[in-house]
Amino acid sequence: MTSTFTAGSLVSARGRDWVVLPESADDMLVLRPLGGADDDIAAVFPAFEDVRHAEFERPSPDDLGDELAAGLLRSALRIGFRSGAGPFRSLARIAVEPRAYQLVPLMMALRQQTVRMLISDDVGIGKTVEAGLIASELLAQGSARGLAVLCSPALAEQWQEELRTKFGIDAELVLASTVSKLERGLDLGQSLFDRHPHVVVSTDFIKSTRHRDDFVRHCPDLVIVDEAHTCVAAEDTASAQSQLRYELLQRIAADEQRHLILVTATPHSGKESAFRALLGLVRPDLVSVDLDSDAGRALLAAHFVHRKRADVRQFLTTEDGLADDSLREDTKFPSDRYFKDRTYKLSPAYRDLLEDAIAYASERVSAAGNQGKREARVAWWSAIALLRSLVSSPRAAAQTLRTRSATAKAETVEEADRLGTPLVRDTGDGDALEGFDVAPGAETEGASARLAALADRAERLEGPEEDAKLAVLTKEVKALLAEGYHPIIFCRYIPTAEYVAEQLAGKLGRKVVVRAVTGTLSPQQRLQRIEELAEEAGDDPAARRVLVATDCLSEGVNLQHHFDAVIHYDLAWNPTRHDQREGRVDRYGQRRDTVRVVTLYGSDNGIDGKVLEVLIKKHRQIQKDLGISVSVPDAASAAVTDAIVEWLLMRDQQPEQAELFELETLEHKAQVLEADWKSAAEREKTSRSRFAQRAIHPQDVAREVAAVRETLGRAGEVRGFVRQALRSLEAVLREDGEGGFTADLSGTHVGLRDAVAPVLGGDSVETGRPVPFRSTAAVARGEVALVRTDPVVGALAGYVLNAALDPKAGGPRPARRCGVIRTKGVDIRTTLLLVRYRFHLTLPSRTGERQLVAEDARMLAFQGSPTNATWLPAEEALRLADLTADANTDPAFGERTMQRVLDQLSETNTHLESYGDELAAELLASHRRVRTASGEIVRGVRVTAQKPADILGAYVYLPVSGGAA
Repeated sequence: MTSTFTAGSLVSARGRDWVVLPESADDMLVLRPLGGADDDIAAVFPAFEDVRHAEFERPSPDDLGDELAAGLLRSALRIGFRSGAGPFRSLARIAVEPRAYQLVPLMMALRQQTVRMLISDDVGIGKTVEAGLIASELLAQGSARGLAVLCSPALAEQWQEELRTKFGIDAELVLASTVSKLERGLDLGQSLFDRHPHVVVSTDFIKSTRHRDDFVRHCPDLVIVDEAHTCVAAEDTASAQSQLRYELLQRIAADEQRHLILVTATPHSGKESAFRALLGLVRPDLVSVDLDSDAGRALLAAHFVHRKRADVRQFLTTEDGLADDSLREDTKFPSDRYFKDRTYKLSPAYRDLLEDAIAYASERVSAAGNQGKREARVAWWSAIALLRSLVSSPRAAAQTLRTRSATAKAETVEEADRLGTPLVRDTGDGDALEGFDVAPGAETEGASARLAALADRAERLEGPEEDAKLAVLTKEVKALLAEGYHPIIFCRYIPTAEYVAEQLAGKLGRKVVVRAVTGTLSPQQRLQRIEELAEEAGDDPAARRVLVATDCLSEGVNLQHHFDAVIHYDLAWNPTRHDQREGRVDRYGQRRDTVRVVTLYGSDNGIDGKVLEVLIKKHRQIQKDLGISVSVPDAASAAVTDAIVEWLLMRDQQPEQAELFELETLEHKAQVLEADWKSAAEREKTSRSRFAQRAIHPQDVAREVAAVRETLGRAGEVRGFVRQALRSLEAVLREDGEGGFTADLSGTHVGLRDAVAPVLGGDSVETGRPVPFRSTAAVARGEVALVRTDPVVGALAGYVLNAALDPKAGGPRPARRCGVIRTKGVDIRTTLLLVRYRFHLTLPSRTGERQLVAEDARMLAFQGSPTNATWLPAEEALRLADLTADANTDPAFGERTMQRVLDQLSETNTHLESYGDELAAELLASHRRVRTASGEIVRGVRVTAQKPADILGAYVYLPVSGGAA
């Protein structure tokens, strides 16, 4: 830029001071308000407006504050930074404070010129945040210009919300329901993927050939694939849908310049071919490399992160090889799940109905076997549908008995299996969760009258008098509510969930709110229903929430903020489904240390007991032994459940043969399943050991975390700032006993109320409803996280900073730019300076150089007068900000003392400029450490300090009689 206004310099225009940004040209200046955010950037034309060089105004000696003033001003300044100078450009502007372990995938990604990552951390660790961090950083650096997230349609709105609220990325939803509207707004010949640079794309939508080809042609240069394991399958089990998704990803990955981030908690699960297919998308030579060799593991380590909770629960400790625990970070996950298996026995009338239904199903299967293979499979799937609905609920049974079987229209054996499998089997595939919670049909040709009679009997069994399962559930729910829990009750079918919600409503207590969420609602409506439930229950400690749901909520939806217990009303025939259900509440952000899990099962219905024994309990044991979930091998699991049904149908008509079948066939298939499962578990255990994250050493993470915290502040600083600032602004605080507090903001200055109202809602602020401030970064809607990136914390910091910089501002001013403090903490006059530095950065990337302006704030201290200063180490400067006043200071004396220091402050300029150059050198080294992948990019990084630095505050500490403390 050839203008006289250089990037990073201060100018005055429109009655305020601005920072000149690198995008400026001779005839147009791009300006950001001093201390402002990117949202306030403006363009100014010097030919038409008065633009002058400006210097930051020095503090005024009559604007004296107390001993808290320096710390509050520094914290307010650092919290407000949205353009940090460090190598992680996005951390200062995102609305989430990542855990230290979540920086590991980001650091791995920045060491690659084209990012190819497989993020496979355990459920609940925060893979979405890790992928979002990489995306946000690549976009901020200019290494990527557009983003596409491929995910299940049920999770699309959640991804859109996460990107918008946490990372400031506005992505358009591209779903089957939105594409027509999006396409109507396109120019002739324009692709919607060119029109919208950031998109969240439903995997259902992208299946069509026309849209798939258009997406590949105009695909953004950064793609995130959620639940990536559903896009590949073992060679012998690949479904048509997973094959289509895999072909799409192969075409996307074929562009070697495209960033690709695959996200899944189950990359391996004992299926080597599926795992290798995933790796091949990341890097083709990983398909065949020897992963038992050091070279193979090193190659994989650069692209693969695979950790369980125990690996990150405590991070950056001496056990990780660090010298001390000063940077230690403890992440609070629930320590355990408490399992309770609760049995029930059928009432006589229910047992009679079940036995008659089994007799009917057995007859149909036997008769169909004599008619042909197609007829046999139709009867088989109808029998399973009938039995599963009967053990679910009377309402599901009645609906199934009155509904024609989906398999009845099948013309071949293969078609019958394709239609029947999703409706009655419980696969771990997320796609199978959408649309398959409807009650299946059981009616086939020539059986309508008999089934209608059974349906009438089923309807008469509704209610706790005849439905023992419902009666037991009611007792268990009441027990959990009495202990303060908020349970989710998972059901297999929509009629069952609606029935349970109706039966529980009004029977659990006046302050208990019960709601149902099923596949009859759209994904967005489901989330709205949950928020409405939470809002209706309110903040009353005696209020309780009960959610009855189908498996449409068992994957991807985060429910840990509102619920802390899970009841399996219906047993899933795949234990992975149970783990998915429990994982909705057992994850980071759950306040309970122990999550309760209650499993209901019938002891005499012939099915539940064996499913629990053979599948569910074995899955729990493997999970307990390994600390992770291992998916049940699908084929072996299906063989066992088929054998259970076959045994049940045989038991009524051929009891002796059924007993022999149970001893031989069923037991043998259970043993085969257990052997396959243990083999898969051993492979997964070996995989965890072989592929442990070793690409980034904890010491590397510690160094960058220390630098980030030095620039942006530590969590403890933010918590202290919020408490002190709110008290100074006359808010009423009450401790919550968990490290946080609630605040009544109705009595604070109108300027603060106006600043936080858009986030919290005007009613919450004006009516005095206590606003919860939580010590965790994972909070529910309406709560405030005590982290620098929370919008309410940011609004508070902005108010404190603006009030400090404007002496004419009305209302309380907690922070001031000057202070004279008498304290026992010093034995000689010591001056503390709060200095803001601006840096001009040149950051090369594969798309070209980027010129940036960033800020940093530091505290510097010296003893004696400015003309003869003895400069102190940085830790001594920080110590001063924590000192308390031990004696009063006469205001007139304070002003005279402050005036003498300020008159001589220009004598410190040489040291301040030298310190700025040191900071620039440190920043340069940090940028080079992070960008080790490309020597060319590393060599092109440049960082220079803009001079002069801004002195925001000056604080004089004087000794009192009694000496140093």
